[in-house]
Amino acid sequence: MKSASVLFLEDELQLAKIVTETLQSRGFGVTHLNNGQMGLQAIYKTNFDICIVDVMMPFMDGFTFVKEFRKINQTTPVLFLTARSQDKDVVEGYGNGGNDYLKKPFSLEELILRVNELLRRNTTTDTKETSVNIGAFCFYPKRQELISKGSIIKLSHKESELLYLLAQHKNQLLDRKATLLKLWGDDTPFNVRTMDVFITKLRKHLHTDTTIQIINIRGLGYKLIV
Repeated sequence: MKSASVLFLEDELQLAKIVTETLQSRGFGVTHLNNGQMGLQAIYKTNFDICIVDVMMPFMDGFTFVKEFRKINQTTPVLFLTARSQDKDVVEGYGNGGNDYLKKPFSLEELILRVNELLRRNTTTDTKETSVNIGAFCFYPKRQELISKGSIIKLSHKESELLYLLAQHKNQLLDRKATLLKLWGDDTPFNVRTMDVFITKLRKHLHTDTTIQIINIRGLGYKLIV
């Protein structure tokens, strides 16, 4: 089996050495670079299976790198590694096209688990284009788009994942804990707040159709009513 190729952007050299050696010991092929500018040059030369990206880097930060990366590649998963852990930073990371977010300091075993899960999701994603009707909207999960009356709303990866789960459980309770574990990997209060932010963003996207509601079932989860 071909080993997965990893683009790893990190300017802390000691951390980079440890992470690179750990990934290589698990069979990954790793290209380590020190900043986002070098990363952009690399993605035009090599097709990577996953990107692991630090946020705070010289010359080009991780958020900017991923934003530029997503202009040419919408499917390769991106995992942010960063010491920045405020809600707004997490939302910005997902909004720029990140798929997951691991806060420093982190366990190397958790990193491996997150990487394998992102690769698994990407491999098992149905390549056939599908759409989901949500009221007046047509939702394309693979393209991460909401379309209504010719208007296209581009969703972030996390917005799309969350909306897809809500649509799958339309008019039913979407369990909060199960959703957090599936999309964020744990149900810490920090991730609870982050998911609430994304629910608010989805409500804003869908507000033009007044028949659609995303209601909060306190302590249990959410329900998409159409």
